[in-house]
Amino acid sequence: MASSDQITDVEKGDALLNRTEYPTETIPKKIGSVERDAAVDVEEVDPKNKYLAWAYRLEHMLGFEARGIHRVSEEEQTKKTTLGFLRIVMMWFSINAAAQNITLGSIGSSVFGLGFVDATLCSVFGAIAGTIPVAFTAGWGPLSGNRTMVCARFSMGWWPVKLCVILNLVILIGYSMIDAVVAGQILSAVSSNGSLTVQVGIVITAVLTFIVTTFGIKIFHHYERYAWIPQGIVLLLLAGAAGPKFDTSSPATVEGTTLVANRLSFFSVCFSAAITYAPGAADFLVYCDPKIATRWTVFGATMVGLSSSFALTFIIGTGLSSGLLNNPTWEAAGAGSGALIVAGLDGLGGFGKFCSVIISLGLIANMVAPIYSAGIDFQILGKWPAMVPRFLWNTLAVVIFTVCALAGRNNLSEIFTNFLALMGYWVVLWIAITLEEQFIFRRRMKPTFVWSDWDKQNKLPIGLAAFAAFCVGWVGAVLCMSQAYFIGPIAKLVGEYGADMGNYVGFLWTGLVYPPLRYLELKKVGR
Repeated sequence: MASSDQITDVEKGDALLNRTEYPTETIPKKIGSVERDAAVDVEEVDPKNKYLAWAYRLEHMLGFEARGIHRVSEEEQTKKTTLGFLRIVMMWFSINAAAQNITLGSIGSSVFGLGFVDATLCSVFGAIAGTIPVAFTAGWGPLSGNRTMVCARFSMGWWPVKLCVILNLVILIGYSMIDAVVAGQILSAVSSNGSLTVQVGIVITAVLTFIVTTFGIKIFHHYERYAWIPQGIVLLLLAGAAGPKFDTSSPATVEGTTLVANRLSFFSVCFSAAITYAPGAADFLVYCDPKIATRWTVFGATMVGLSSSFALTFIIGTGLSSGLLNNPTWEAAGAGSGALIVAGLDGLGGFGKFCSVIISLGLIANMVAPIYSAGIDFQILGKWPAMVPRFLWNTLAVVIFTVCALAGRNNLSEIFTNFLALMGYWVVLWIAITLEEQFIFRRRMKPTFVWSDWDKQNKLPIGLAAFAAFCVGWVGAVLCMSQAYFIGPIAKLVGEYGADMGNYVGFLWTGLVYPPLRYLELKKVGR
């Protein structure tokens, strides 16, 4: 692995030639008498644009994390900035033990017509399967010092990766929109006669998310380190209060091939809910020392944190949905909404309302992670976006998801079933390309990846093979997708409503096409 990065980022062009950075060989541990902070002491900037100059001064004055897409060198990955196994588990549990997963679990019965056992098994095992790629990409953070979509340059190429970045931004902002709507619904349901509207609840959670993400990684990790505690306690209270009313023997309302198709479709939705963490998983771990946070340590901790939180929330969600027909209060709240969670805590009286507020605020932990990643991903789009400080991009992402949440607050179930599955498609295509690039074409290279080449366009793949395989995979996914707005001709062959096989066929087609195309690309181009 090369020992230093180039001083000038190709992505940022000549506009930032006045930026001065420390070469990694000479990075001082201290600046003056103050220990150097890798997140803040990144570079000094003297931009010609007065607005950017003001933004950099504000960033420095308030101590915001200044590092965006720049690689964290080996010298900057210290024991002090490293998360151990339990800290990584807690981080992922805090991020994911959120109310939106309860509402997602509840649509297995209401939308797909599954019984309690079917919905629970499909959701939990779908999430575990989707967590495996997340655990794989999370290990890139300590290993490379690069953010996830920067690492994707090594498989997708310099230009095609920008398409992945745009799609990932849709995921990141879209998930935050869903979280904001669920939080707003819960806060509104708790308030007396709905005096606090859903819109106000959305704005409250957006403001709190903005505050945490603006300061950056240190506040992010402190918040996620403790956020799981009240959230976990309240989720256990919810399970205890509502559990006796779960109808664990509830039957499916569909049968035959339609039942099989709906099982597969719900499995796919939950699979997509998990795998969409993969394009941002490494972003939170780039400051970790790879000798402490090893690849297997990160993999295991990520699997434990995400799988346990998915299992807990999905089982609660499927349980709440199973009891709808036997409980008028739950039925009035409806599956796929935050109000169902409030109804589940109704037996605890006033304390139940307090618990509902805690659950709604717990969604902030799930919103902080994608918005933090969004601020970084915006910078990968080009030299001008890369000049804009991370905190300004975070601000824009918050504004976008707040506006979208206010507009789509009445259509949450449709957003769940359509948006999540659709966004999962591109991730599996990228994962297929990445796995084959690493284990077929680079497995004999020493080192496998020269991570310090992250900003050297002439040393990265051109990406023609990756882009072509990506497009072929999309064709396969579209032919086999089953969504409310479109059912592919192959998907129509299974059941009354089709079976969503887009993830699996897309992965297979991409995996079949990429190796010969990449071989040809290497033979003709050499990189």
